[in-house]
Amino acid sequence: MSPPTLAVWKFASCDGCQLTFLDCEDELLTIAEQVQISTFLEASSAVVGGPYDVSLVEGSITTPADEQRIRQIREQSTVLVTIGACATAGGVQALRNFADVDEFVSVVYARPEYIATLATSTPASAHVTVDYQLQGCPIDRGQLLDTLAALLIGRKPRLPAKTVCTECKMRGVTCVLVADGTPCLGPVTHAGCGALCPSYRRGCYGCFGPAATPNSKALIPLLRRDGMSGDDVERVFSTFNVANFTAKRNDR
Repeated sequence: MSPPTLAVWKFASCDGCQLTFLDCEDELLTIAEQVQISTFLEASSAVVGGPYDVSLVEGSITTPADEQRIRQIREQSTVLVTIGACATAGGVQALRNFADVDEFVSVVYARPEYIATLATSTPASAHVTVDYQLQGCPIDRGQLLDTLAALLIGRKPRLPAKTVCTECKMRGVTCVLVADGTPCLGPVTHAGCGALCPSYRRGCYGCFGPAATPNSKALIPLLRRDGMSGDDVERVFSTFNVANFTAKRNDR
């Protein structure tokens, strides 16, 4: 019986989530013994054609060619998992969604007529059905390993649905927003990082994207109380997951 096949794909991104996979080192060697890594250009130039049992997709969809390629990948993949803020939310490049992309192209490129791009940067889920999403910029290595292990043995991955605030409480981390007056997006941010920044007395800045039902209307007055201006608030919500935070903010 042949081993399950795994493919890793890149779209518009910085490669950080793929590097997180490579940084698994010893665990990656164990995974390689259990699956056939058919396509992973960050690690090897070898390419084996589909179909694939599992595809990991990093990066957002930003060109017509991307749209066509993500549909082809979906057709060839039994399970498709998007990894990171770009693939799950359009990434920081989704700032283009709120501006005139034609103006950007005319300023940046000497021959803009040769540039084929979309007006928006969107997650894969805007174009195809996605089975699982791993949040983060970059993703958490433990969550990635658990997801791959789950898929290999046929169980559903354990993906958290709580907030960073909940992770702080579970780890016994003192609330930096309450105790220190440090602006923190923990109350409205999806869990998965293990409350990394608050555990070092820093405020969360939302790299795992918005929670399912973020109450930004209640949080923003606290951010302003602790020293953020209106522009500061807009900037902190306009980073890795700008499109998702904008869509889910209830203070407008």
